Amino acid sequence: MNKQRFYIKMVVSSLLRRRSRMIVALLAVAVGASILSGLITIYYDIPKQMGLEFRSYGANMVFVPAGSEATISSGQALEALSYLPEESVIGTAPYRYQMVKINEQPFMAAGTDLPGARKTSPYWLVSGRWPENAGEALIGQEVAAAIRLVPGSPFSVTGTNALGENFSREFTVTGVLQTGGTEEAFIFMSLSDFEAMMQEEGRIDVVECSVSVSQDALEALTVRIADMVPGVSPRLVKRVTDSEGSVLTKLQALIYLVTVVVLLLIMICVATTMMAVIAERRREIGLRKALGASKQSLVIEFLGEGIFLGGFGGILGAIFGFMFAQMVGLNVFNRSITFQPLLVPVTLAASILITGLACIIPVRSATDVDPAIVLRGE
Repeated sequence: MNKQRFYIKMVVSSLLRRRSRMIVALLAVAVGASILSGLITIYYDIPKQMGLEFRSYGANMVFVPAGSEATISSGQALEALSYLPEESVIGTAPYRYQMVKINEQPFMAAGTDLPGARKTSPYWLVSGRWPENAGEALIGQEVAAAIRLVPGSPFSVTGTNALGENFSREFTVTGVLQTGGTEEAFIFMSLSDFEAMMQEEGRIDVVECSVSVSQDALEALTVRIADMVPGVSPRLVKRVTDSEGSVLTKLQALIYLVTVVVLLLIMICVATTMMAVIAERRREIGLRKALGASKQSLVIEFLGEGIFLGGFGGILGAIFGFMFAQMVGLNVFNRSITFQPLLVPVTLAASILITGLACIIPVRSATDVDPAIVLRGE
């Protein structure tokens, strides 16, 4: 039997002879590693999960005309949108506004990309359905109450177009919009219907964007777009981005704190267990030293036991940690957590390092055992 196999057999046999104590230490390492692995997984995945949650509160970036420009051209809008990371874009919606009349009562009409508006504003509550065909419109609750319209009701929109000509256009209500905001006083229609009604194409008042990236990335995008696209001024929706950044900062600080506490508890548990084991084996240690065992051999043996506990506990922790993170993701965000392959070696290395550090004091006490005193029974 070579030295390596003998050493492994010696360490395993030592652990098995004291299985009750070692199981407690192993459980402590496994539980701690599970929490550590789970928290790290959540830490890296939570910005994406939180970003998706905050997207339900509406757009976090808008494009408005820069300088003295009154509107944005369609070409400028498309150029600005091209700088957004495609995989992170939840939705975009251009808007064009104009005052119109229904039964001689003034209301604000808004032309937009309705599927895009549905993505950027998922909090909109529609009684009925969204417009799908030409000549269909979505009206705010205030508009519906003022002129007594319900889904399925026809109505006529009148006004003056961009050419200075009077127009009259027939629409059908498909749904009544409730938001709790100013949108309830608007009439929403497709941008193509709006442009045909106003006899004006390719002009946009504002573009709303819902982008799932960090606040720092958003700020970098606004600077880049402002520099690269003349006539477009990108702005962040502060009430959304500031809230998102504040929540993420507090959650990440909490994860740091819990991680530190868990690591300290692992170290205390392992150190206490190893101290108890060494106290039980004082006579054995004294005898071995009297027979010529070096301090180095004792250090290697006890560190081997601690590292074995850390390695096995780290493997269990990586498995159960992902399960813990998955449970948190499904219960809190209703979304699955992405598995990080790199987390397995990181958890394993962290567990081995922590248990190794925890064994330093107990191992030093083992090397300080005086054979003469111990063998006399003192």
